[in-house]
Amino acid sequence: MDTRRLRYFVVTAEELHFGRAAKRLGISQPPLSLQIRALEQELGLRLLERNQRNVALTSAGEVLLSEGRRILSALEQAGHLARRAAQGVQGKLSVGFITPTEYSFLPALVKAFRLQFPGVALQLRELMTDTQIEDLKAGVLDVGLLSGHFDHPDFNCREVMAEPLIAAIPVGHALAATASPLPVKQLANEDLVLFPRAIAPVLFDEIVIFCMKAGFSLRLAQEARQTQTIVSLVSAGLGIGIVPASIRHLRRKGVMYRRFRERTPQARVSVVWPLTRPSKAIVNFVELIQVVGRR
Repeated sequence: MDTRRLRYFVVTAEELHFGRAAKRLGISQPPLSLQIRALEQELGLRLLERNQRNVALTSAGEVLLSEGRRILSALEQAGHLARRAAQGVQGKLSVGFITPTEYSFLPALVKAFRLQFPGVALQLRELMTDTQIEDLKAGVLDVGLLSGHFDHPDFNCREVMAEPLIAAIPVGHALAATASPLPVKQLANEDLVLFPRAIAPVLFDEIVIFCMKAGFSLRLAQEARQTQTIVSLVSAGLGIGIVPASIRHLRRKGVMYRRFRERTPQARVSVVWPLTRPSKAIVNFVELIQVVGRR
């Protein structure tokens, strides 16, 4: 059904007068009459009873008036929502993030985004970097907050945070007796809990070199993919964890944190998003990261 004809009919049915309806529509009366007849021929039924004095709705016309109003309203709403989506103020945004962002800038970022763009539903998913990369490629994620740098011809990548590493130590361990900066060489004979190299190979190798420069090779007792799991294993006394500094905000019974005396490798977080025609909502989110990150 031609929506223009439908609109012409609804206005005519509301006015029950071709002259007034034509004036509302900004057209002359003869074209309006032709369009109403064309609509009736298209449907194969009479919608209006008309004579020289009166215009009245048939039973079919009454039904079409009710449904026509609903259809035109739905079309108007669809156009409104589409325009808002194009402006980045309506729709959905799927964002992946790694654990350290949860304990650093992510809460402030989410709060600021929801205040500025309440019509965009944020779908937050805590995922490891390798999983985020696969989901970004598959189009499951719109934006990723992941470890290190992601070099791919189809995606933008911008570093948004770099922080030092700290030691997570079981309470009761000899190295937990003081909160002063920890010389890394004191880890020489300790069992360490770390993430698998496959998750962040650059950072993993930098940690290996960091230990080697202090005169020892790290003794890896346990691997864990999630930073929360590393801290949980530390609380169980299974070793000392090396984690990003923001994780100190994760309070876990049986764990204390110490800074290193030496300059440590940097745990880096990047924001990744599609290179080709990203939605306005994605652009707004990425731009807001720069604002929140400077606070």
